[in-house]
Amino acid sequence: MPTPGGRLLVLLGLLVAAMLLASCGGATSAATQTAGSGGGSGSGGGSGSGNGGSQSLACNVMSLGQGASLNGFRPFTRSNLWNTDISGAPVDPNSDAIINFIGPTIGLHPDFGAGQYQGSIIGIPYSIVGGTQNPVNINFTTYGDESDPGPMPVPANAQIEGDPNPGTGDRHVLVLDNSNCFLYELYSAYPNNDGSWNAGSAAIWDLLVDEQRPWTWTSADAAGLPIFPGLIRYDEVASGQIPHAIRFTLQQSQAVMIPPASHWAANSSNMVAAPMGMRLRLKASYDISQFSPNVQVILTALKKYGMIMADNGSSMYISGAPDDRWDNNDLHNLGQVPASAFEVVQMNPIYTASNVPQGSAPGIASFTASSSSIASGTSVTLSWNVSGASYLIVSPGPGAVRGSSASVSPTQTTTYTLYATNQYGRSSASVTVTVH
Repeated sequence: MPTPGGRLLVLLGLLVAAMLLASCGGATSAATQTAGSGGGSGSGGGSGSGNGGSQSLACNVMSLGQGASLNGFRPFTRSNLWNTDISGAPVDPNSDAIINFIGPTIGLHPDFGAGQYQGSIIGIPYSIVGGTQNPVNINFTTYGDESDPGPMPVPANAQIEGDPNPGTGDRHVLVLDNSNCFLYELYSAYPNNDGSWNAGSAAIWDLLVDEQRPWTWTSADAAGLPIFPGLIRYDEVASGQIPHAIRFTLQQSQAVMIPPASHWAANSSNMVAAPMGMRLRLKASYDISQFSPNVQVILTALKKYGMIMADNGSSMYISGAPDDRWDNNDLHNLGQVPASAFEVVQMNPIYTASNVPQGSAPGIASFTASSSSIASGTSVTLSWNVSGASYLIVSPGPGAVRGSSASVSPTQTTTYTLYATNQYGRSSASVTVTVH
């Protein structure tokens, strides 16, 4: 769960490494997945220039509904760190010491499955919505200063982690928009009677680019990572391939982060405790032939893409989405794979409180309304000129946007705020439209 640990001034004396160059802003239309670069982004389904790794599949191939199939769509670009083949990457010099600290005999544990356990679904659920899903307000209860403001298209009946009895656990809510190509993730989420949600924290992820969250900021996950891209889903396993790294937890972590993580939540000062973002890889020599075809798909992904440390929790627990098609008995055979069968992929760059990357937040040259005084319900165009942003949000109203303009039709006097964010922070500007 997110904590303010990323702000602790803990000097661990680790190697100072080169700063990660994070890509930012811009993308092609919401229908086609490409990497982007540059400053502004635009209205809901707007367009812009981009370059870099790409995928030909469109966001709208994703089916609608709770736990629906992505039909082959993969979040982010091919070159994104979640989607990178690390089977040939070097082993970290401290790999053996880290594995020994974790506990070499601890087996993998699938933290997902079919049915319920103690009255709750098993895994982290998600929903896929379309462009007609109304955005709602998100009220922050804990980490609002490190969260992305709403509105967000979260259905009133969106599944909560732990349903139907989520209790006081992490209560994650994950929503993908197959029309505008954004991912919305909430932590400690509680629905309200008016359709809005309360959340401890929330993050918005552009599914078309390689977004880097601001350094030291949390997300809906302790490491500042997106949750959904690391989930094991039944539709992937049934297709015979998991084309991405897998999210996992460990009991102890130190105040260190490795990209793609942007935040730490330290509960240990041991120098061989895991940093957030650390990646483990199943050794190529590990024989997986004894396992079922479905389990082999998971283990093959662990050899090719590895698993990324995302939160403090039970050690060697790997994350997935609940689905009644899982065979829980078969999944439990993953427990035969011990931590000693893994190795730590070389960690570089390594960031601590002493060398967190520094830079400039986005620049907002202008944020204007086409008319400052209107009759109720009249359409107004909000326009902006922004440089150096990874993603943009207009609140209230459109929410996450791309391009350089968006249309609104206020029925009462409204002050709109543009939030422009990159890996170094957030800038904002406001404009008021008076309704008479």
